[in-house]
Amino acid sequence: MARGGYHTTLRERLAREVGRIEKHAAFAVAHAYPSPYRVGMSSLGFLQIYKMLQAEPDLACERAFLPDDDDPPGTQPLTYESQRPLSDFPVIALSVAYELELAGVVRLLDAASVPALREDRDLRHPIVVAGGPLTFSNPLPLVPFADVIVVGEADTLAVDVMRALRDAASREDALDRVARLPHVLVPARHADRGDRWLPEVAMCDDAILPAWAPIRTPDTELSNMFLIETERGCSRGCTYCVMRRSTNGGMRIVPAERVLELVPADARRVGLVGAAVSDHPKIVHLVRTLAERGCEVGLSSLRPDRLTDDFVAALKLAGYKTLTTAMDGTSERMRESLERRSPVKRLERAAELARAHGMHRLKLYLMVGVPGETDADVDECAAFVTELSRIVPVVLGIAPFCPKRNTPLADEPFAGIDVVNSRLDRLRKKLRGRAEVRATSARWAWVEAVLAQGGAAEGRAVLDAVRAGGSFSAWRKAFLAIPGGLRLDDARGRAEALREGADAAPRRRALPIVDAEAPAPTEGEA
Repeated sequence: MARGGYHTTLRERLAREVGRIEKHAAFAVAHAYPSPYRVGMSSLGFLQIYKMLQAEPDLACERAFLPDDDDPPGTQPLTYESQRPLSDFPVIALSVAYELELAGVVRLLDAASVPALREDRDLRHPIVVAGGPLTFSNPLPLVPFADVIVVGEADTLAVDVMRALRDAASREDALDRVARLPHVLVPARHADRGDRWLPEVAMCDDAILPAWAPIRTPDTELSNMFLIETERGCSRGCTYCVMRRSTNGGMRIVPAERVLELVPADARRVGLVGAAVSDHPKIVHLVRTLAERGCEVGLSSLRPDRLTDDFVAALKLAGYKTLTTAMDGTSERMRESLERRSPVKRLERAAELARAHGMHRLKLYLMVGVPGETDADVDECAAFVTELSRIVPVVLGIAPFCPKRNTPLADEPFAGIDVVNSRLDRLRKKLRGRAEVRATSARWAWVEAVLAQGGAAEGRAVLDAVRAGGSFSAWRKAFLAIPGGLRLDDARGRAEALREGADAAPRRRALPIVDAEAPAPTEGEA
């Protein structure tokens, strides 16, 4: 795409947006997402911060994104509102969802001609602020890149940070001011606290809930969908999950009436977002009421123990063609170890409900490589799914287990690329002709696991990997070069990592709140 084509694309996308908040102020922030527009504009968190900043007097927020995959190399990202380069702004505020988006941070800053490493920036450059879902788990790999890291729920904290930066007399004064704020890490000011120190995760005032997206657009993964929270956090104790009940007070429920009154009258697609949407006590009422308004409805999470005949009937009315829920572990034993309420009888009931309500298929999400898993657990999964497939067609969406900080399984090892691939192959062979198996890459799960456990050194390795082309080999080489860091045998049986092929970096996409055949997004990012 030529340079003029990039400008044209920005203008055309702006023209198709509904709900954009027009705002001009002397102090403007470039609010950037390190993935393309179609992904960033599907992020409720990103749009919530945009809305909160636009509401602040004497401050404006302009959105920017990583150029699209088909834009020519060297395309400079511009803000959508004024089509100015990011280097023109005093602050670049980054929202980072998960570990692999750190590569997007480097690519975005490089493309914007802003030094990626904070140590290379000076008075001529914007202050780089980073926040987002990644900070609930492990923001330490952001330390080489961000001047300021906002940890946790940033709905109002982001505004406090921008006020401090706006009112500062100099760059040094700005860092001093934000370093005094709670829940904020300023690497240049907090180095004396240790290289693994992190502030407490922020929790916003419940009075500002729910988050909702002010902008709708057809040019996203979640086309023309109005996104709104029904709850925040989770009341469950799943041992692998960052958003378990011990995080930020557990589950905080938004009254159904409040959710319904915020949905625009002209919205025809609505995404109900949260870590445990189906646990809302009035979820059936919410879905049915919206469906009766003529809305297609998508949920970001469906738990099998919450599925009832009334609930699935409401989902069908709201446009669902595939019933999607979580199986989590390969066997009953593995699910118990994860503290998940997904017993066999619940999953069987889900299949029966999918068939009874004319769903095309049942899609189950689960993990392989969970600590303690054996081939026998995989065999149990294959036998059970075979039985389910006699009730309704089944699709498995599988991700390798990735240990995250701030969870009970944080110190468990990644199973190993070869181990994960062996179990996936075993499952595919046993289910051939019976169920479809869709799995994410074991290699990139390993990269995610290294970053999830890493610190500033692993962050610097991201820079090296991206500048070396971003292939899996480049990531592996960058991690191995860390002094005293990773060894090839650290994740057990790393022979698979040395093989050639399947080397390209993954493309980032929005993870759907429901299956692609349903009207809205179900794998969540945080």
